[in-house]
Amino acid sequence: MTRPSVRVADYMTKNHKPIACGTDLGVVVERLTKEHITGLPVVDDQHQVVGWVSEQDCIRAVVNESYYCDQKARVNEVMRTEVLFVSPEDDIVDIASLMLEQKPKVYPVVRDGELQGLITRADILRALNENGKGCWHLS
Repeated sequence: MTRPSVRVADYMTKNHKPIACGTDLGVVVERLTKEHITGLPVVDDQHQVVGWVSEQDCIRAVVNESYYCDQKARVNEVMRTEVLFVSPEDDIVDIASLMLEQKPKVYPVVRDGELQGLITRADILRALNENGKGCWHLS
């Protein structure tokens, strides 16, 4: 039995706005906590993804700010610049397999360098549950 092909585009979230490079870290923390998301992509003026900022990155920076009474950090000072991302055309099962190997809980969905949305573990699980009536074999 062939499994259905389900694309990332069918399950990604499109309503999470990215963080602009140079944004104050306090604004980033507010967004992460308010939107209940573990991380967000950071984009430049052309909306190209240039980084990723996670709760963990923010915790480290906020602890340092509090302990050392340092000046407030900006997102580009704490973000990771090596970003794992997926394409809207990628297959959900392939991304599920990737999530088994990699640790990110959420991936930016990018087409031609431009952010299209986010895909989370919960989105992947929902897609697998809704479409997995047959037998799927994950790598």
